[in-house]
Amino acid sequence: MTGTAVTEVVGADLIRLPKVELHLHIEGTLEPELIFALAERHGLALAHGDIEGLRAKYDFTDLADFLDLYYDNMSVLVTEADFYDLAHAYLRRASAEGVRHVEMFFDPQAHTTRGVPLQAVVEGLASAARYGETNFGVSTGLIANFVRDRPVQEAMATLDDLLGLDAPILAVGLDSVEIGHPPSKFAALFAKARAAGLRCVAHAGEEGPPGYVWEALDVLQVERVDHGVRSMEDPALVERLRETKTALTVCPLSNVKLRAFPSLAEHPLAKMLAAGLRVTVNSDDPAYFGGYISENFRQVADVFDLGRTELAKLARNAIDAAFVGAQQRRDLLAELDRWEGGPVPPVH
Repeated sequence: MTGTAVTEVVGADLIRLPKVELHLHIEGTLEPELIFALAERHGLALAHGDIEGLRAKYDFTDLADFLDLYYDNMSVLVTEADFYDLAHAYLRRASAEGVRHVEMFFDPQAHTTRGVPLQAVVEGLASAARYGETNFGVSTGLIANFVRDRPVQEAMATLDDLLGLDAPILAVGLDSVEIGHPPSKFAALFAKARAAGLRCVAHAGEEGPPGYVWEALDVLQVERVDHGVRSMEDPALVERLRETKTALTVCPLSNVKLRAFPSLAEHPLAKMLAAGLRVTVNSDDPAYFGGYISENFRQVADVFDLGRTELAKLARNAIDAAFVGAQQRRDLLAELDRWEGGPVPPVH
């Protein structure tokens, strides 16, 4: 790597790196303390007993093992106020970590199938987004993800409901258990979303094969691939992604925590950068995976010896791939250029 030594890009300087987060599940920011506070709010008894008992369960064997607990913990999200508090807590923390813009995933079906009104979910998140932009300086775009291991017809009905509410979403996505649920199952859903003017992204190539990434690109016509780390197994796919400059929203700590790779040192991120891929760094479900976005940047920088130039490149990739207007992109890039030029003194 060619950048400034990582020891010179630490602490407050790394926090001041202007970041755009493109792969963040808002339900995955549900910290144990908030889980128990919301349970108390609604008089719910939790099987975990206490916060320490819950944290003890955060040793996952794979994606499916994680998702069992992930969906179970969502039972405390019941009202519009709960979703507001969830997003508010993340946006406050994101601001302190140097996040300037986030494109926030949420899973409507994970809530409506529990009897939670869709409008409560959308209004709670949208209200927090408005507050966060005004008070925390973090702009937010909402992306409705569809649960790929549930019926396609249910996803289609959910999209219809979102459109009927005129929900303030900018894109649709696809998540949850990947193996056995190829992107092509949702071709009609994504076609309808595109016809409604929505952008398209999808999880592919996390645990699923490179063929799922091909399907996401060719069948769903996604503009970004979420994860995409297994793309490195297919040289033709790597060439395709490089030529099209398709962004990959990589989540390093998540991949290690869910055992897609034995350690961060064995993660393909450095090889992906060397191959000319448009890699971005994100936190995925940070309450469960041991680090929000700054911690992901810090550990990546440390393990792969990335300096200021490489960290700025990762941040620039995310800015370039964000679904933002031209002026906001220019402003973000200008701030990034100032950061790349050298340590930024604190503002007094």
